[in-house]
Amino acid sequence: MFGIGITELLIILVIVLIIFGANKLPEIGSGMGRAIKNFRKATSEPEEIDVTPKADKDTATKKD
Repeated sequence: MFGIGITELLIILVIVLIIFGANKLPEIGSGMGRAIKNFRKATSEPEEIDVTPKADKDTATKKD
């Protein structure tokens, strides 16, 4: 997994725990989970197609 072993992951986890504290970790985790969920949703949805009719330039400028 990208050349990162268990010891490196533990060191990163300890550093994150020291920087953010134990109280902020659930907030950070839920925020990351929501971001990943929204990203997956956005990439799996088909793009919306604009079906509104466009006004013709000639008819839009002419007045009857």
